[in-house]
Amino acid sequence: MHSCSLAVDIGASSGRVIAGFLQDKKIILDEVYRFENRLIQKNGYFCWDIEKLFAEVKKGIHLTKKKGLIPVSIGVDTWAVDFVLLDENDELLMDAVSYRDPRTDGMLDEVFSIFSKELLYLETGIQFQKFNSIYQLYYVKKKYPELLEKAKTFLMIPDYFHYLLTGVKVNEYTNATTTQLINAFTKKWDRDLLKKLEINDQIFQQILLPKESIGRLRPQLVEEFGFDMEVILPATHDTASAVLAVPETDETIFISSGTWSLMGVENRFPICITKALDYNFTNEGGFDYRYRFLKNIMGLWMIQEVKRNYKDQYSFADFSDMAAKEKDFYAIVDVDDDRFLKPNNMIREIQLYCKETGQSEPTTPGQVAKCVFDSLAISYKNTIEQIEEIYEKNFNQINIIGGGSKNKLLNQLISDITEKEVIAGPSEATAIGNIISQLIALEQIEDIHEARNIIKNSFVLKTFRKREGGK
Repeated sequence: MHSCSLAVDIGASSGRVIAGFLQDKKIILDEVYRFENRLIQKNGYFCWDIEKLFAEVKKGIHLTKKKGLIPVSIGVDTWAVDFVLLDENDELLMDAVSYRDPRTDGMLDEVFSIFSKELLYLETGIQFQKFNSIYQLYYVKKKYPELLEKAKTFLMIPDYFHYLLTGVKVNEYTNATTTQLINAFTKKWDRDLLKKLEINDQIFQQILLPKESIGRLRPQLVEEFGFDMEVILPATHDTASAVLAVPETDETIFISSGTWSLMGVENRFPICITKALDYNFTNEGGFDYRYRFLKNIMGLWMIQEVKRNYKDQYSFADFSDMAAKEKDFYAIVDVDDDRFLKPNNMIREIQLYCKETGQSEPTTPGQVAKCVFDSLAISYKNTIEQIEEIYEKNFNQINIIGGGSKNKLLNQLISDITEKEVIAGPSEATAIGNIISQLIALEQIEDIHEARNIIKNSFVLKTFRKREGGK
């Protein structure tokens, strides 16, 4: 039997329960269980099936024991911005509606009529996206005021899973910052903003940092699993955990590449200047009160949807191979156009965009995939130029982490078009970052600096450089 820490990492399309431990000063990962995560339509909204997800988490914990592993700690990370509201009996007041639901259309302007856009950015430093928690909450206030009046507790999705594990209600810092309701400088809930929006500030919980323990399992879960363990907060926003696993950060632009592409740099202070507002950069909270100065870019969601539209007859590797053969086809779409957020058919939406902009329409799977990859690379290039303009310096290296780091075609395209060295990996960055927070809390690793040195020596990283003649 080997003791381990468990990272529960749930993304928009799948979740994993991964065991991690230190061995000879290297991090060893063992994927115990993988499960599907899909949106469901419920009561007129696109929702997350959080009851099913928690059942899957418990199944992964059971399987850990069957594999002969003894978990001493566990932490959950997920995507950002989505939340649940609990009543006085700690029962769910409404479904866990997804950020991809169009319910927040028009909410930005309504909030701006109460609290100016410029002041909101100056205080929170968070990128304006129509699905941020602030606009979701304001929608609930407008549409279902009685629910908000009954609400006693606001928990983001991983906070809720931690509550189900322990019975303890807290809001973890990194994910809380994505609500656009945290003051970037005080690092606390912005009471003035909440007051002006007429949202009860008492529903928000104490903010705790990654690596803080919130207790042990509920007694009934100890009985169910046959063992107890400590619940330790990771950076519960998956991107914050992923960035923790970037081996070098001083002169590096990172891309956390998955369903979304999160592109930026790590900072010790927020940048809330006008140019950052104009370019729509965000200052999300990170480990040890670091800031992730980044931009959310539509990521591999587009190719995930293309794959689904082709009825999953091609793998992601197939799309890369087919795209590489379409050397004569070139068309670019704006990957951050809202039309690609949740279209009925991604392939048709891409074709319509190309037609409307006077470009050749992609007709084969390879052409559609090449259009997506080329468009992502162009978006990354534009974002790098904006970062370098704001910082008034050049960055020589890009570190791609997460599942997208395995896409060799896209990695090479990025190097070709930006003329920068691209380091790909580690691909399991989010789970690694989750485990790191736990190991630091358990005093098996001293701090983030030691952690990053260990990561560098634990995983194989691949380097890509601009090809001769590469675009």
